[in-house]
Amino acid sequence: MLISLHVKNLALISETEVNFGEGLNILTGETGAGKSILIGSINLALGARADKDLIRTGAEYALVELVFQISDDAMKKEIEALEIPVDEEGIIIIQRRIQPSRNLFKICGETVTAKQIKVLSELLIDIHGQHEHQSLLYKKNHMEILDSFAGEELAVVKSELKNRYHQYAVLKRELAEFCMDDGTKAKELSLAEFEFQEIEEAALTEGEDETLEREYRRMANSRQIVEAADKCYQLTGNSDQSAADAVGYAVRELRSVESYDERAYELADALENIDALLNDFNREIAEYITDMEFDGEQFQQMEERLNLLNHLKLKYGNSLKAVLQYQEELEEKIERLNNADVYKAQLETKLMEEQEKLKKLCQKASKIRSQEAEKLQKDMLVALTDLNFLDVKFEIQVRKKEEITAGGFDDVEFMISTNPGAPLKSLGNVASGGELSRIMLAIKTVLASRDKIPTMIFDEIDTGISGKTAWKVSEKLGQLSRSHQILCITHLPQIAAMADNHYKIAKQAVDNQTVTDIVQLGECETIDELARMLGSDEITNTVRENAKELIATAKKRK
Repeated sequence: MLISLHVKNLALISETEVNFGEGLNILTGETGAGKSILIGSINLALGARADKDLIRTGAEYALVELVFQISDDAMKKEIEALEIPVDEEGIIIIQRRIQPSRNLFKICGETVTAKQIKVLSELLIDIHGQHEHQSLLYKKNHMEILDSFAGEELAVVKSELKNRYHQYAVLKRELAEFCMDDGTKAKELSLAEFEFQEIEEAALTEGEDETLEREYRRMANSRQIVEAADKCYQLTGNSDQSAADAVGYAVRELRSVESYDERAYELADALENIDALLNDFNREIAEYITDMEFDGEQFQQMEERLNLLNHLKLKYGNSLKAVLQYQEELEEKIERLNNADVYKAQLETKLMEEQEKLKKLCQKASKIRSQEAEKLQKDMLVALTDLNFLDVKFEIQVRKKEEITAGGFDDVEFMISTNPGAPLKSLGNVASGGELSRIMLAIKTVLASRDKIPTMIFDEIDTGISGKTAWKVSEKLGQLSRSHQILCITHLPQIAAMADNHYKIAKQAVDNQTVTDIVQLGECETIDELARMLGSDEITNTVRENAKELIATAKKRK
């Protein structure tokens, strides 16, 4: 679950830290207090796009840190399989530092990519806002929901289906090469033979370009090399005041007094060793200067060869290895084109075999979807009724498409009727904003029994509802919080009264700057906040009693 959130220098937040608990965590506050910033900060930590304007005015960076605790052993193993460290207490710390020039993600102190954060976040937390509710309007998302409900059995079939479809698509593309007229085939063959011959005549050796480039650089800079080496030689051994002469003179001086002191004898021996090394060095550098003589003809040949190699790399691959690989592919292509009828017949047979295997997998996936659709349909009717959809009808239609895709040949659509006597229509054509949020809550409640995600966040779940329906939504959130940690932003007192932990988000002026802060409320503070939410301009004892009554009612409904 999400243990804590730490935010610094983000939008209106100077710095705040909040610790969340198990069960239902409710976040409330007046309009404009910055409730969306809190959820936005969690999204940012989990890889959402960050704008540098989010950095608080006057600050150099913004920081968001999430601390999760994983208690499920199976999930720990799943996370460790991603090579993400989890300590003995199951703690995972996700941190994002936002700067004008760059963003930095860390997991438990180790720098990671946004992609790694996204993969991890999908295991830890599920966030639902208005955008997620609106996703129900699109039929393409209905199959994803059904497949999620269907679970592991369908996931295994879909994985096999995806691999099989890839093989099928490859064969289909290969067959398309042979579905051409004689003129087109002749052009393809001519081009392949030309390209093959061009590479063949070059007689390439893998890695020769790197060797040539080193030698080319050496020869191209031979003048500077010789000048530097010659100057070195002058200083070390080829002049009247060279290092060799100076060392030789120094040896003679020490030898002249070595009989008086053993230490002078040892130093003279050491210096003679240096003299010998210096003489060896001078012979080697003299040979080096001689070897560096510029050969114009050799240099031109080298330049022409490099130009050819670079031309081939530019045309056929970014390395000689890639060019040679392309040559092998050309050889195979020429063979296929010269024997097109034979290859075409073989491919057609393979394609038919692959298509049959693909159809069987599609049928298997479709059967599972149809069976699971009936179960989901029943569970959804119960959940929707619990959320005050009276006389609701809900149906999941699984139809067969002509076209086969990597996901199978099914077309899934959620159909609903929210009024007595009204015909079933597509969810996107019937549901209002308030209904969509409740339908999404129903879906999440049903899926919660099957998914492993420990934390769920709901924003705008109470859009367009009030009264009895608000209580129904409150009860459903309470039910969901028995198996999951829930964070919910709400403006409805009926939902807030159901809280296990209540937090208030408030905006205030500090040092001529507007700041947003979040605090956990105690019992008395919770009553005052509920009284405010009940719409009273003045919080009187009567309003407080109403708030207490709400809390008492919520306890009975949990």
